[in-house]
Amino acid sequence: MTSSSGDDPVEHHLVDDYILHVIGILAGILILAGWVEQIYKGYKTKHLRDVSNYLMIFIGAGAVLWSVYGVFVSDVFIIGTNVAAVILMITVLMMKRTYARRSRAAPGPA
Repeated sequence: MTSSSGDDPVEHHLVDDYILHVIGILAGILILAGWVEQIYKGYKTKHLRDVSNYLMIFIGAGAVLWSVYGVFVSDVFIIGTNVAAVILMITVLMMKRTYARRSRAAPGPA
């Protein structure tokens, strides 16, 4: 039974779930955009020495734990965002190591 005033608790619950999903999706997009921007910048400059190893370790560990949490609560947005974040973080790490090796192997100024 629904009231005509729009005070149905089920209706409010659906709106709240929708808003929460939108917030979750936007949060995921913003987090992943940061990694994509870092990859793009690193690709253009061919160095990532300013990216802290500790930053990547802590964020990577947090993303793995968030993914585990997402599995337990069956939240595809949490799982997807954090698996993608780990993949992008590994990409940054690989680029950082590759560029560091290249800069060490490059001959110094003549």
